[in-house]
Amino acid sequence: MSFAAIIFDFDGVIADSEVRANLSLSESLTAVGMPTTYEESLRDYYGHNWQETQRRIEARFGRPLPADFRETHRTRARARFMEGFDAVPGAPAFLDTLGSLPRAIASSSRAEYIGWALGLFGLGHHFGAHVYSADGWDRGKPFPDIYLAAAKGLGIDAAQCLAIEDSPTGARAAIAAGMTVVGFCGAGHIVDRACHAAMLREVGVHHVALSFDEVAALAT
Repeated sequence: MSFAAIIFDFDGVIADSEVRANLSLSESLTAVGMPTTYEESLRDYYGHNWQETQRRIEARFGRPLPADFRETHRTRARARFMEGFDAVPGAPAFLDTLGSLPRAIASSSRAEYIGWALGLFGLGHHFGAHVYSADGWDRGKPFPDIYLAAAKGLGIDAAQCLAIEDSPTGARAAIAAGMTVVGFCGAGHIVDRACHAAMLREVGVHHVALSFDEVAALAT
């Protein structure tokens, strides 16, 4: 296959972050009287931007989050990440193989966090200004808007892009944007890879990859 660009989700594709992110969210919610397990957090909020996550939390518990919740939670999450945060295995080496092929990030996470994490991993030079965040958008994933914005920013038709996504929510967004989508199952939060791969296939991904070696075989 030949593609004009590759567009990456961030958490669970570049950053091996979903375990820490969902542990810290479950802890933050439980601390304000909204008891939530790690498994519930991963099941219900995984892949969404903060605005949709907040809507889902408040609908579940029937009351608003405290006004300072996001800032308090951000402090807890940062502490969790600093316990041993790293890139997804194989991601840095794969990026090194791409040469001048255009690439971007299309993420539900805050742009400031993505920039911080890329700096921590030493990967910021691979993306430059092409980091696109749906944080603050009313229509995050599974709507295609963030993927379409990334393709537009690169100046490449969405149909010519390969998207790499680990969540069903994100995969739906990339499919809706008209991209060829690889469902990625190589990050630490995916315990049962066969089950996760089946879930991604159910939403319509075109390929499944268990590692970046498998992504490389599809992308080159």
